[in-house]
Amino acid sequence: MLSAMPELPEVETVRRGLTMAMEGRRFAAVTVRRPDLRRPFPPDFALRLTGRRVVEVARRAKYLTLFLDDGWVLLGHLGMSGRMLVGWPDTAPPGKHDHVIFDTDDGRRIIFQDPRRFGLMDLAEAASLAEHPLLKDLGPEPLDEAFTPAVLSAALAGRSGPIKTALLDQKLVAGLGNIYVSEALFRAGISPERAAASVAGRRARRLVPAIKAVLTEAIAAGGSSLRDHRRPDGELGYFQHAFAVYDREGDPCPGCDCATGVRRIVQSGRSTFFCHKRQS
Repeated sequence: MLSAMPELPEVETVRRGLTMAMEGRRFAAVTVRRPDLRRPFPPDFALRLTGRRVVEVARRAKYLTLFLDDGWVLLGHLGMSGRMLVGWPDTAPPGKHDHVIFDTDDGRRIIFQDPRRFGLMDLAEAASLAEHPLLKDLGPEPLDEAFTPAVLSAALAGRSGPIKTALLDQKLVAGLGNIYVSEALFRAGISPERAAASVAGRRARRLVPAIKAVLTEAIAAGGSSLRDHRRPDGELGYFQHAFAVYDREGDPCPGCDCATGVRRIVQSGRSTFFCHKRQS
């Protein structure tokens, strides 16, 4: 089974779980158990969070954004293997990969686990959050009403590379990754190898609804658990059981009579799964 970085549905699933546990609560204690993850923690990170109330738990693309009552935002990324697990304190010592521990004023404990340490946490001012270096170049949110076929067509204009690679560009559209791009292209009947610019117009009118539908269904299923993803309650997501093509190399294509079944190719170092007959 393939491993994959959490994409929009997985991060949105985490956001929803954290909302129930953290929104409106104060951090009674914050423990940071190492100096860095992908990058160093901000100076006095734990001290600056202790006593702060979480006003809102939000998301931008694959980033979690926790708005605090002092006008600052806790910005977090799960990396490849990060999990935010909600529970209650016990007598067991922290695990090797329990890097940040948040204790809230109602007694809950939220633990950020990250075996590979590709995740990150930062603090940013809410007033200038959109200009943060990690966020300022991100494209539109694919589930927003503002993400339309016309917007996608304009973004694809002049792009000669394959549509699959273009959709992974976070500057074009935010939050998409390998899994959901493969699934959306299959639903839209568009070859991942098709030149991106040629998807503008009528193909974009098929692709945008397919992207929105795949993401919506994946969120409802709690995301996809291939290796690392867990919901904040520790349960698995289960959208992986609904994959049409992703990680289905050689399997029959759903609703198709092609002889070869799902094919796998490599594009920009990433596996792409598709049906050569249904997608053109």
